[in-house]
Amino acid sequence: MTAILESRVSVPTVTVDPYSAPAVERTVRDLRTAAGGRVDSPEWVAAARDAWSEFPAALRRALADYRRDSGRTGALLVRGLPVGEEELPDTPSAPDSVQRTATVAAGVLTAVACGLGDPAAFRPEKTGALVQDVIPRRGQEDFQGNAGSVLLTFHTENAFHPHRPDFVMLMCLRADHEKVAGLRTACVREVLPLLSDEGRAALSAHEFVTTAPPSFGTGGTDAPHPVLSGAPDDPDLRVDMAATTPLTDRARRAMEELRELFELTAQTARLLPGDLAIVDNRVTVHGRTAFRPRYDGRDRWLQRTFILSDLRRSRVHRAGDGYVLD
Repeated sequence: MTAILESRVSVPTVTVDPYSAPAVERTVRDLRTAAGGRVDSPEWVAAARDAWSEFPAALRRALADYRRDSGRTGALLVRGLPVGEEELPDTPSAPDSVQRTATVAAGVLTAVACGLGDPAAFRPEKTGALVQDVIPRRGQEDFQGNAGSVLLTFHTENAFHPHRPDFVMLMCLRADHEKVAGLRTACVREVLPLLSDEGRAALSAHEFVTTAPPSFGTGGTDAPHPVLSGAPDDPDLRVDMAATTPLTDRARRAMEELRELFELTAQTARLLPGDLAIVDNRVTVHGRTAFRPRYDGRDRWLQRTFILSDLRRSRVHRAGDGYVLD
């Protein structure tokens, strides 16, 4: 396949200026006492929603614009946010590590989530915590998931699920030792003009199935689905290169073409403490470059929160109108 990338658009970056960052930190520190600091409680989320109105106006405007139109790359990078770096413990190592108690970083993530929609989680995944640790795990280096440290292939988050997140947020609390780990993104808006007619037709057909991870059991759908759907000029994207299987020969060829175009158009951001990456999960896949953990308490540590822009659509799956999907 031959494709020519005529122009390259970088992931937009918003920087919180040094004068505003302390005000953000004071706002989220006040959240630590709200609802007893219980991050997963509806009362704490409500307090975080109120706190969002106290964030810098320029940041709130940028997020409002991004929610309306996530742009050519489908991603946004916010730099200069507080994470309480001086108070951070060792990088966690426990299986399914999550953040249940209020911290500076958890406050930032939840407040920003409320600015984009509503925070959400899936009960089978990391016990339904709204703020989840993304950390390397000893013995799982080759795992295609957040616990691994090899190259993580491009994927739509929870591509198998009918209510997959609209946005995925990843905040860096601690970079890897060599600072080589990079968040990779590729957007269908960059790929679409490069796709062959045959590839586009195949990707728009119900000729793919995506497997749910074992933790979800039968919670996902195994019905054939298209990779591209919705508006022909701006389609939604649903694919996991490690879990989506093409069912026909033309689907296999299209999948390989898509893989090549993801590589051609990919963007890489090496996150540092205080960096928050936001990915529009409807149009953009993400992955990660390889890195080498040392398991010494100072390994790479991100925290992740999912966002639904229309919480009502998943109401039947959320007990008590909460934020966790069963």
